[in-house]
Amino acid sequence: MLTENFREEVLFCPIREGADRLKIISGYATPAMASWHINEIAESLNMFAPISITLIVGMTKFDGISISAHDGFRNIVARNNTPHQSNFMCQYIVEGAPVHSKLYLWEKDDVPFRAFMGSANYTQTAFGNIRRELLQECDPDAARNYFNLVERDTIYCNHAEVEEHILLTRTHPVLDTEENPAVALRGAGLESVTLSLLCRTGETGTRSGLNWGQRAGREPNQAYIPLPASTARSGFFPLDKHHFSVLTDDGVNLILRVEQQNDKAITTPLNNSLLGEYFRRRLGMANGSYINRQDLENYGRTDVTFYRIDDEQFFMDFSV
Repeated sequence: MLTENFREEVLFCPIREGADRLKIISGYATPAMASWHINEIAESLNMFAPISITLIVGMTKFDGISISAHDGFRNIVARNNTPHQSNFMCQYIVEGAPVHSKLYLWEKDDVPFRAFMGSANYTQTAFGNIRRELLQECDPDAARNYFNLVERDTIYCNHAEVEEHILLTRTHPVLDTEENPAVALRGAGLESVTLSLLCRTGETGTRSGLNWGQRAGREPNQAYIPLPASTARSGFFPLDKHHFSVLTDDGVNLILRVEQQNDKAITTPLNNSLLGEYFRRRLGMANGSYINRQDLENYGRTDVTFYRIDDEQFFMDFSV
């Protein structure tokens, strides 16, 4: 029985042993966990080859799923198509009884290889050190039979009619109001921080920040949001390479991570260009273009404000 430090044993060790597909049933799950898992495999290519991951979220028929989480899963499915990244698919339970089970089934060459069951949902919280969870290795053939049985009652997260089968809920109650969400959150009492998009000189970085990719051999849209050391140490954002989901004021869902030396940057880890593409679109600029202070001032803002909704959910306001 595994009761602590089981992340490596359950999520990575089977790959070293030749497993190439992971099938998961989890009562609850987050796109931030899926993003983190895919990224950890990709960043360990000397040790791990890309795999296929299929996730079934089991309690969607009972609780529905937040719009933010749903869009996060769909975005990963749509964007996760590069050769060095593991393939990801997500499905929701829409028929039969809700499924609260947690099952991790590894296959090698389409043959059941290893399996684990227990209490740990497919979330960074469950696979971290915050809660007490346990997982027990179980019979892989029986695990596959159970997975196949459950899979019959699912719909793909990117199915055209998925919204007719499950309830999509707001990430936070205040977002249910008809008021502009950025305005509503300002008065909701949530913890927030405002981060400048400028460097210490008062200008945008020439090869950093929103212009991180503006150098030879780099994709020019690559960008990050500068994070002061005092904010990084404050505990507002998760550290240690944890991923977190962000809903923006214009309804876009991003998955971000704090990284670089001294935790100085907030990036989109699965693709560092997504953040740069987002800000250039908001500024009305072409992809790959250089962003200067005047561009931000013409837009009407040189900073962004983050609101912390929970450990893995944030709201980013870049409205004017």
